[in-house]
Amino acid sequence: MLYGRSTELAALDELTAGAREGRSGALVLRGEAGIGKTALLDRAAQSASASGMRVLRVTGVEPEADLAFGGLVQLLWPVQDRLDGLPGPQADALRAVLGATRPPTRDRFLTGLAVLTLLADLAEQGPLLCLVDDAQWLDQATSDALLFAARRLAAEQVAMVFATRDEGFAAPGLTELRPSRLDTGDAVSLLADLGLPPALRDQVIAESAGNPLALIEFGAARRDDPGSFTPVTVADRVLSSYRTQIAALPEKTRLALLFAAAEGRGDLPLQMKAARTLGVGLEDLEDAERAGLIQVTESTVVFRHPLIGTAAYQGAVLARRIAAHQALADAADDPDCRARHLPLATTSPDDEVASELVAAAERAADRSAYAAASLLHQQAARLTPDRRAQVRRLTDAAACALNAGHAGQARDLAEQAERSSPEPEDLARLASVRAAVMFESGERREAARLLLRTHAAGPGPGPAMLRTGATYGWFADDADSVREAAERLASLGEADPMVEGMAHLVDDDYARGLPLLERAVAAGPDGSDAARTRALHSAILLGDDATAMELAAAEVARCRAQGLIGALPQALHLLAERQVLAGAHRDAEASVAEAVEIARDTGLRERVAWLGGVPARIAAIEGDERRCRDLVRDVPDVGRVAGESALSLLELARGDYEAALGRLETATGPGPQRHMAMAMATVADQVEAAVRLGRSERAERPMRAFEAWARAGRQPWALAVAHRCRALVDGREEDYREAVRLHAQSRRPFERARTALLYGEWLRRARRRSEARDTLRSALEEFEGLRAVPWAERARAELRAAGDATTSAKATAENVLDRLTPQELQVVRLAADGNSSREIAAQLFLSRRTVEHHLYKAYPKLGVGSRRELARLNLV
Repeated sequence: MLYGRSTELAALDELTAGAREGRSGALVLRGEAGIGKTALLDRAAQSASASGMRVLRVTGVEPEADLAFGGLVQLLWPVQDRLDGLPGPQADALRAVLGATRPPTRDRFLTGLAVLTLLADLAEQGPLLCLVDDAQWLDQATSDALLFAARRLAAEQVAMVFATRDEGFAAPGLTELRPSRLDTGDAVSLLADLGLPPALRDQVIAESAGNPLALIEFGAARRDDPGSFTPVTVADRVLSSYRTQIAALPEKTRLALLFAAAEGRGDLPLQMKAARTLGVGLEDLEDAERAGLIQVTESTVVFRHPLIGTAAYQGAVLARRIAAHQALADAADDPDCRARHLPLATTSPDDEVASELVAAAERAADRSAYAAASLLHQQAARLTPDRRAQVRRLTDAAACALNAGHAGQARDLAEQAERSSPEPEDLARLASVRAAVMFESGERREAARLLLRTHAAGPGPGPAMLRTGATYGWFADDADSVREAAERLASLGEADPMVEGMAHLVDDDYARGLPLLERAVAAGPDGSDAARTRALHSAILLGDDATAMELAAAEVARCRAQGLIGALPQALHLLAERQVLAGAHRDAEASVAEAVEIARDTGLRERVAWLGGVPARIAAIEGDERRCRDLVRDVPDVGRVAGESALSLLELARGDYEAALGRLETATGPGPQRHMAMAMATVADQVEAAVRLGRSERAERPMRAFEAWARAGRQPWALAVAHRCRALVDGREEDYREAVRLHAQSRRPFERARTALLYGEWLRRARRRSEARDTLRSALEEFEGLRAVPWAERARAELRAAGDATTSAKATAENVLDRLTPQELQVVRLAADGNSSREIAAQLFLSRRTVEHHLYKAYPKLGVGSRRELARLNLV
């Protein structure tokens, strides 16, 4: 009987009922020790099993909090036979977790995706309940994987419940429930079976403060010893009660409990193998078992409550704890298990032990368990007698912390290592970590200067460090760093066309810079991953829309195929920007929606904010002012040009030319541009706003730079916009005609429509009304296709002024694709191309059932009933 838990039980029943009906969900039970979380999980497990649900369960163990994937191994061990049904990269990731293979896992979030797919596959045979107790003691790799899966549950018939203490296990995005303390009535009911006199009962209720575990333990203690003393806090009172019970046991029984607490996983054979070295045997557990402190099976030992294990461990003297850990390390067959106990058994530097810890750290890093790897490297550094080797291990610890997403910890470790060594080689290795932390923290100029300064001081990673320094300098508007990196690469015989090209761009030398970027683009498709990345960014700087779109799509496909979930949001971001330029607004919104969801699920908070610049641009084009301003408000400083560009476009459309021009002048300013392509794309807005104000001289400098850039890059859209800007300033028709001709070869429909609108206005003012109407109609058609409402209204107004009254009531035809959510759009397109639900799920990092759920919702919106009918639709 659970007293005072009607709300919690109702929430758990609703969660499991939803899973049985095909609605997945996750819940976090958060509260102090002894509040009844485990009892609630027990009740949920019993109820689920009675209804036919499958139950998987894992309990976090404090000694394993830093053991890579210790919790996940416990959870998935019973279902490892299902790994063969997973997509290849996902199956390999879980095999590495379970120790079947040791292939490096390139993305730390791939394991979470594999867990989601595995749980979904298990649920194909019936609803599944996954219970996680003491989640605050899960290792981070397990926490990351389970939380990733929990956040992406949708229609898989899976329910997940996490029970955790108040501290630890942050689970943003999941519903939380806090079990309350029991009121007096429920406390009296709970104590009824103990037979306490009323005075003692009331005292126990007062001392326990409504904590169910405290009520039980204090009640039993007062019944047996009415005068027993208890400390002040409830937690200390419970621990004290357990320590008192353990202290009354025979010495060997206390030692057997110490082995159980130190080992942590409940592995009885390992505990007994280790304990025999100190003269302890299985029979020594009997008194503790009879006292109800532990439960013993053929192969496991489980404490009735985790606090009992804490009391057994803390109650032992240090020498006993060290001896127990050494015995467990010597008895362990698993090198990772041995590595967990060795640092707890070693009190002075020991290079042999440190080497074992380094090997364990490398195994953890190969499985993308970077937090565990960082801790192991730190422990190895503590036990390393040689100072230089100690610094190397601290550096490795810092690098792993950074890969785990712990930038602050990485900074602290790097600074600790730097204080320990003045050697240039050591400082060079540290610089890369420190610079990465600085860049992520917004200190971009300092990060670039650190890399260049370190490289100048002595040997280091060399070209890679300089390329990174150039990139940091570019995004920091630090022209000197970009130039210096290019010069040093050339002096090393490692001239990089992208870096060299960027160095010319910061000096506005487009004629020399852009051809170098073209070389970087040409080297990309058949090169390394790094070369392809440089090619993509070079294509963006060139304004080469077709190539940039192709390379961005290829990068997205590569991330999907290799399970590179952490890298996918940035790839989708770059693709979405290209899709907006191509007028594919719904595609761009789908890309951004997926990127935002993955970034949130993986904790990439700054990426979520940065992504807002893409839909803000769409909202600006479509005239949705409120949405545009809301999105721009959260865009970080690194995306400032994109945000200001979107707002200026809004102001330009509604005729607030002074505001638009002032905003762009402030955002772009003189000198090198962090976002060359975006900054260049805003020049047309500056020119139009300046001309409308009668202040064309304010646009002369950016216009000259744009013309030089366009001539050097030879991209049709850029040359067209350059001619349009010159036509606005000089009023020559030949510039308008050339702009129209060049736009026919370009992929930027919004710019093409703006050119047609401005040319139409020029023709109307020249009293060539018939030609004006033809040109303005083409502009209107393009604007309507883009749902660019304010621009379409301008085109209609011009048409009316040109004598075409039939356009004033023209409605934009509905596109059936607008009925779909971004994710439904992605799913139906992949399904129409012939992909199976499982193939779609693997590409979109979803479960098969969620894919089919999206199809089920999309079919009636599209007026179809099957994949065959779907394939006949125009889904472009």
